[in-house]
Amino acid sequence: MSTADALLTGAVLRTLDPARPESESADVAVKDGTIVAVGPDAADWRGPATVVHDLAGATLTPGLVDGHMHPVLGATSFTGVDLSGCRDVTALRAALAGAVREAGRGEWISGFGLDHNTFAGQPISNTLIEDVLEGLPAVLVLYDGHSALASDAALRAAGIDGPRDFASRSEIVCDPAGRPTGLLLEDGAVRLVQRLIPIPDLAQRRSKVRELLHAMAATGLTGGHVMDLNGDALELVSGLEELPLRLRFAPWAMPGEIDGQIDELIAQHGTSGRRWSIDAVKFFIDGTVEGGTAWLEHADCHGQSKDSFWRDPAEYTRAVHRLDAAGIQSATHAIGDAGVRHALDTIAGAPGRGRAGAVRHRIEHIETLPYEQIKRFAELGVAASMQPTHTAYTKADHSDEWSQRVGAERAARAWCCRDLRDSGATLVLGSDWPIAHFDPRQVLATARLRRLPGTDTAPVLPGQALTGLMALEGMTSHAAYATGQEHRAGRIAPGHRADLTAFAVDPVTAAPDELADAPIRLTMLDGTVTHGN
Repeated sequence: MSTADALLTGAVLRTLDPARPESESADVAVKDGTIVAVGPDAADWRGPATVVHDLAGATLTPGLVDGHMHPVLGATSFTGVDLSGCRDVTALRAALAGAVREAGRGEWISGFGLDHNTFAGQPISNTLIEDVLEGLPAVLVLYDGHSALASDAALRAAGIDGPRDFASRSEIVCDPAGRPTGLLLEDGAVRLVQRLIPIPDLAQRRSKVRELLHAMAATGLTGGHVMDLNGDALELVSGLEELPLRLRFAPWAMPGEIDGQIDELIAQHGTSGRRWSIDAVKFFIDGTVEGGTAWLEHADCHGQSKDSFWRDPAEYTRAVHRLDAAGIQSATHAIGDAGVRHALDTIAGAPGRGRAGAVRHRIEHIETLPYEQIKRFAELGVAASMQPTHTAYTKADHSDEWSQRVGAERAARAWCCRDLRDSGATLVLGSDWPIAHFDPRQVLATARLRRLPGTDTAPVLPGQALTGLMALEGMTSHAAYATGQEHRAGRIAPGHRADLTAFAVDPVTAAPDELADAPIRLTMLDGTVTHGN
């Protein structure tokens, strides 16, 4: 009998394996990156060269997977001043004044994480910050990643002096006289200015992404569903060796010359390297509630969010159907109730629907959803991909910008995680980093608390809280099922990948606030330790 490369002992297992669902103290043997034995037989695999990891009572789970993240885009585009701590315009102005003092002459000021609530409901305009910038070009990305505030100097550098037409529903927001206010909505408009910001060379950006991925591994993450692959990201990732996370990429398909894009994406599908692969395609059916670009059944309180991101939503449907016919998964960003409905309708009419081995499509975010649509996720086999920590941008009393815009009725059916789970749907949990922190312990805890751990804020719709087991499944077994990998990942069982996470506490039964700060004793990927002893 051959011997194991590694033997994990002294742990309490949360296997997520239907064959042994109860927690138990047991050993796990690993060889060639695969689990070969669980339980009493594991000790038989020990040999003179076997590395033994004594977990001393830690709880061992399948490796945690972030179901929606942007590590490459975030690490290379969300740069400059972190504005997430600015609670009002006065704090924003102070942060920018500090950045100006440190900047060189003519240097660009960039910032990220700016909360819409900072503006307390008033129109977002660069007139609020222009004087403190002292004429420097500046681009401040709002926390949603779908909008930015640009200074007058930045607008001039981009040649923006009025409205423009875009293939998507991107917008250069202008005042009644047709002058740009500085607010740019959606990728088409934001990119006009953001592309002018000087960026580090490829080697420097690779180093930053590598550092970020190692920080993620230290929080227990072993993988991520990456919802972008823009610009030279493929070249960047291809140059990274021995990734500490397994990354599954979904490049964007955007309104415009869609047939050419789909041809290219089909050809690109399956491209892979060590621990990364291109396996899906990302769509946007709408934008964001705060930006007024979501697609709602009824307009928001400003009379906005009435339309799809696609000027002709039938083009989106045709593109998804082409991918379905090619056996390729789509992942659709759908925030508003009308957007979710159209995405579900599209999948219901897909050519492979109902056939054996049909493509498992997924919908991302799902911020507000009519209850009559919930059952369709399970009926159609569509995975719901949601981010519990997004609730931090809302308040239980609906006084926040998001809730004010959608109105009380829609705010009362926000982030309906529990209803989706109870209906039998696959529910994948993630962070959407850099929109929210990547630490999966915060994601797991917030899914149960419906508030950020360590805070005393009132929970947002506490009836939608998940159990500890449901939350863990959302970053393990459900994440694996959503990608068609349930026979290789998402559980501790022989024949499955040795992607494992060891918690100092039991993530299912520990108090959520305790879980959020609990040490990660060990993170293992392919049988190799990426964090811990």
